[in-house]
Amino acid sequence: MASRCDFEGSNDAGCFATLTNAYAITALGAAENFYSVFEAELADHIPVIKTSVAGTRLVGRMTVGNRNGLLLPNTTTDQELMHIRNSLPDEVVVQRIDERLSALGNCIACNDYVALIHPDIDKETEEIVADVLGVEVFRQTIAGNVLVGSYCQFTNQGGLVAPQTSVEDLDELSSLLQVPLVAGTVNRGSDVIGAGLVVNDWAAFCGLDTTSTELSVIESVFKLRDSNAAKIVNEMRASLIDSMI
Repeated sequence: MASRCDFEGSNDAGCFATLTNAYAITALGAAENFYSVFEAELADHIPVIKTSVAGTRLVGRMTVGNRNGLLLPNTTTDQELMHIRNSLPDEVVVQRIDERLSALGNCIACNDYVALIHPDIDKETEEIVADVLGVEVFRQTIAGNVLVGSYCQFTNQGGLVAPQTSVEDLDELSSLLQVPLVAGTVNRGSDVIGAGLVVNDWAAFCGLDTTSTELSVIESVFKLRDSNAAKIVNEMRASLIDSMI
């Protein structure tokens, strides 16, 4: 299912949250409703952690992770690091990175198997990404944009990239990631996919401005629709026919 939410009037759900198959992180905020939307959808399956990162609420742009690990910028305080470590499952590796491009969520996009990174990221950081997240790493741009984390969002099921991406680039990225990709938008035409959307293999959260057309694209490419939907419709049809007879 895809849910719409906003953080204190902002539709950039991806700026204030990080979502993986093993955990979710949301920003500390005056408004509880953002956190409660995540908790209602996810709490039965994975831990939902409220924290700040480097003293900011932009946890989605500062961090990047998957079910194997979580990377934090070197400006993360010891207190924040301890809180996150203690709240996450034991098998998730948490590591601070000493990287000049410290908004890791803007510069790195990943699922549980592959990561795309900003072309100018340090070689050392590239090795840490591969090691901690347990992924294959590729230096890549999306539609000419170096901020790969901002202009795409992908899971183990599928991915959404900025609408300016050419067909050739889509094919190349799709074969690198081994998942189907679609060019699309969020929040009524915004091409900054990473800021407007967080998604894992069974749930997605996007800004309140996201249109129903954008939602249906998100649900179909990330395979979030209930696979039993067709079965339910058939059952309803059968019961309708029975009642008419």
